[in-house]
Amino acid sequence: MAFDFFIKNGIFIDPISKVHGKYDIAVDSGRVFSIHPSKEFGLEKYAKNSIDASGYLVTPGLIDLHTHVFPNDTEIGIDADLVGVQQGVTTLVDAGSAGAATFPKFITNVVEKNITQVLAWINIASAGLCSGRAELSDLTQIDTQSVIEMISQFPIIRGIKVRMSSSVLGASGLRPLEIAKDLSRKVGLPLMVHVGNGPPELGYILDLLDEGDVVTHAFHGKKGGILDGDEILPQAHQALKRGVLFDIGHGTASFSMQTLQKAKKVGIKPCSISTDIYLENYSGPVYSLTTTLSKFLALGFSLDEVIAAATMAPAAILRMDHEIGTLQVGRIADISVLTIEDGVFEFTDSENEVFKGHQLLRAKFTIKSGRVLKCR
Repeated sequence: MAFDFFIKNGIFIDPISKVHGKYDIAVDSGRVFSIHPSKEFGLEKYAKNSIDASGYLVTPGLIDLHTHVFPNDTEIGIDADLVGVQQGVTTLVDAGSAGAATFPKFITNVVEKNITQVLAWINIASAGLCSGRAELSDLTQIDTQSVIEMISQFPIIRGIKVRMSSSVLGASGLRPLEIAKDLSRKVGLPLMVHVGNGPPELGYILDLLDEGDVVTHAFHGKKGGILDGDEILPQAHQALKRGVLFDIGHGTASFSMQTLQKAKKVGIKPCSISTDIYLENYSGPVYSLTTTLSKFLALGFSLDEVIAAATMAPAAILRMDHEIGTLQVGRIADISVLTIEDGVFEFTDSENEVFKGHQLLRAKFTIKSGRVLKCR
């Protein structure tokens, strides 16, 4: 018996399996061969290579549900591996950079050229973000039949993206969302809906959404968000009861610590923590998924909660929790090895509000496609 490599003595956290403890993991041919409490079976001698993860966290490969990784063809796109495997993230989901007219090029230039697994929310607008950021101001740019064809051709499309803020819509109002919702029901895939400055009012947007649909930027600090004063918008409560999911989507201007804290006081938390990382915010305020997760540790979330929000939750949203987001024998061995540093750290939200935390997550190694990659 021999296998490719052995990760020993790490603190293994797998929210799906409800495991948090010192475990060893054996990997062979890109899949999990064995998981067991450290030093229980003495399998290390059969490994071709060994990683001593003493003092490190070992988690299922991190998943970033909202990114923009279509460089050159969009003005905001960033290299997928730079914000993927080089930062401890094994799966990125591009959130609408490509639409039906530009999706084949996205496959060729991004999906097929990176080590990081890149999935997608296809933009309801044909060009996606390849012709600027007001893609839904002209309804003739929506071709639902072409979207259906792309979905049938490319299984990496896990849902449909529609950006519902005034700068994107112009005078189009709710119509793009209505079209996208009809299409999503037809093809059986969820929506990811970007919210921001109105019009339209957020309540009208939320009323159109179904169970499994995702509201990204749900905790922004702009006027007309989920807060009505210090109270949560009634339509937000109703949407959550229907199974609509709230995602962070930090971005340059879309995450407010104050909004989050007020929502948290009445029991509303994000389902998933994503970055909305792109060229303009890679050097701040976003930086990385691990930095974003660290902000939530600073805001009172537990370590298990933040790991779940970047593994188990996005995997379920993508309907891929049978493949990714967990580490079990026989599953794909997407693994993130992280450090957690203690100290005093300053973080900044999208409103330039500074807050302090006492723990910082950093990526040390990424294991993807049978390769061990050292992080930046």
